[in-house]
Amino acid sequence: MKSRRGKSGSGSRYKLSLPLVLLCCMLFFLAGFWGSSFISQDDNKGLNLNEGLFQQQLLAVNSGEEAISFEHGETGDSGISSFHFQVLSWKPRALLFPNFATKEKCEAIITLAQRRLHPSALALRKGETVDSTKDIRTSSGTFLRANEDKTGALDWVEERMARATMIPRAHGEAFNVLRYELGQKYNSHYDVFDPAEYGPQNSQRMASFLLYLSDVEEGGETMFPFENYENMNIGYNYKECIGLKVKPRQGDALLFYSMLPNGTFDKTALHGSCPVTKGEKWVATKWIRDKPVSAR
Repeated sequence: MKSRRGKSGSGSRYKLSLPLVLLCCMLFFLAGFWGSSFISQDDNKGLNLNEGLFQQQLLAVNSGEEAISFEHGETGDSGISSFHFQVLSWKPRALLFPNFATKEKCEAIITLAQRRLHPSALALRKGETVDSTKDIRTSSGTFLRANEDKTGALDWVEERMARATMIPRAHGEAFNVLRYELGQKYNSHYDVFDPAEYGPQNSQRMASFLLYLSDVEEGGETMFPFENYENMNIGYNYKECIGLKVKPRQGDALLFYSMLPNGTFDKTALHGSCPVTKGEKWVATKWIRDKPVSAR
């Protein structure tokens, strides 16, 4: 009897302890989960606060309000600038800056250039003549310097270009403002000047910055036929509009590099302007040199 009572007492204690153990486990689990969630929320609040502060700074800059600035060197800037861009290609290195300039600034540049347009010319290689190359580039254009524009539009664009490229303004040539009318185009070409074809060069055009001043209804794309080394061995005739194409849109800007970081020519930087098939195209091109233009 004692033995049975002992066993019965032992079984009763086991039955009473199991729910208690389960309850304790559940309480510990809930306490741990709640604690970790609390810590995580605090961390997220800190991250969101920092992110919000950064966004607030950018919004303040864009709206003209005073923004919190970081410590900077003597030649730095006190404000924060924001540039939205898309990497279009690594071969060649090409970036698109949407809404780089306002409609008003684009139209101010067009108005200034309209009175000075003349047929676009070419730098001739050995053995070439004006007559033999007249079908390569059929646009009209003019060269404009920022100090010639009383509206300040060119000065604003040039300064913004320098900030986007981190190449000083002194390295830029005058703006070449171009108009392409119906059917006009520019066959594929390089912006660098190969000394073997053009003779000795004191400096080179290392990059090109194109600001599209107008929309184009159809055609007029900037093309890169050799993008990613494509079409190099097909007997390309420099007239076909193939490869990577960038459609002009008023206010957008295109930056591409004609030289590699080691200073050699980038063969994939061949580019041209497809024929305009409807409407007209306006673009302002800034060629950026590897040496200050004033020192040439």
